[in-house]
Amino acid sequence: MSTATVRGQYTRNEADIRALIETVHKAHHNKDAAAIVAPYARDAVVFNLAPPLSHHGMDLEEKKAWLDSWEGPIDFESSDLNITVNGDFAFCHGFYRLGGTPKAAGRPISFWMRATVCLHRDGGAWRIVHEHTSVPFYMDGSLRPAFDLKP
Repeated sequence: MSTATVRGQYTRNEADIRALIETVHKAHHNKDAAAIVAPYARDAVVFNLAPPLSHHGMDLEEKKAWLDSWEGPIDFESSDLNITVNGDFAFCHGFYRLGGTPKAAGRPISFWMRATVCLHRDGGAWRIVHEHTSVPFYMDGSLRPAFDLKP
């Protein structure tokens, strides 16, 4: 199951945003595509690990197909999540861990990635308007992903 690192007291806005991110993590665990895409704005710009370079909006069918490419639950975890709120806008950065068993790999994987999330409060509810995740890679000529790094 996914978890988020908790550090002390948070403002109501920070607590609401952490809850939203945790809801997305739990939806991955439950393989619930509708719950994953629900908190994203219709025109959210997403730079995730999958091609192409950018996605505009979250495609429910694409998310379902990706979830179907995994055996069992997919675990997401947040660490070192820093949140800054100014009015109806919020900026978060930290790390996500992705774990589970991709069908194509045939074995469990687990790795940490960098994450930046920008949100806008619309009608009283926070919506993700931009998300960027990335995995560092070794620049020693091998170009292998740095899956061994941990926060």
